[in-house]
Amino acid sequence: MPDVWSGITELDAATQLRLAGILELRGADPQQQAMRGVFLDDIPFPPEARVLELGCGTGVLTRRLARRPGIGPVIGVDVAPFLLAKARELAAGLPIAFRHGDARALPYERPEFDVAIFDSTLCHVPQPEKALAEAFRVLRPGGCLAAFDGDYATTTVALGEQDPLQACAEAMMAGSVHDRWLMRRLPALLRAQGFEVLRFRSHGYSEMPGTGYMLTIVDRGAEMLQAAGRIGAETAAALKAEARRRVEAGTFFGHIAYVDVIARRPG
Repeated sequence: MPDVWSGITELDAATQLRLAGILELRGADPQQQAMRGVFLDDIPFPPEARVLELGCGTGVLTRRLARRPGIGPVIGVDVAPFLLAKARELAAGLPIAFRHGDARALPYERPEFDVAIFDSTLCHVPQPEKALAEAFRVLRPGGCLAAFDGDYATTTVALGEQDPLQACAEAMMAGSVHDRWLMRRLPALLRAQGFEVLRFRSHGYSEMPGTGYMLTIVDRGAEMLQAAGRIGAETAAALKAEARRRVEAGTFFGHIAYVDVIARRPG
């Protein structure tokens, strides 16, 4: 299954709207917010840093950056006009500029940024080394690249061996992430582009009943299995119902390991 995010501009408006809602749902999750707080706290922002977020989506992290003390201009770039329109709407009144562009061919001619950030973006980018090379190009000497993303090969909703809900998680990752193992190779890819890797760290995200983000993984996975002809509509509905039964019973579980990496362009 192809990564829906890699081809988001080709999707119908209703699907794009649903995906935008999932970005905001994940962004509102307290654990997700806490992980990103730790990530941001460790980035060495210089005073009034000029910050570029690549693949900003609806601007969840962009808005957080703009509200952070000591940050200068914040610019979000994304390839999807629909997500950029939603980002502008949600960021009204904040000092953020949003630009249409591909992280592999940025619309900037010279090194002008102090920090470049990828938040849950690189795993969706075919040929991510091109995006890393572009980030290197537009960073000032001594500038930092910071990446936060899922180690999506760890995604699970299973409570035991051969749990039927795990098939939903596997299908969703196969159809929503270009490379589930990218973060395991990212330090080597960064060094190959000339970066000095400063830190590589893992974060655990475990969802018990109540927040809802991992339920979207089950739902979308069941729909992908049905669309691929691997299950019928009744089975897809039954899988979704089982996930909700577990929520009501207090037994639902979901887990994804996340990784953050901070690297520097040598000065």
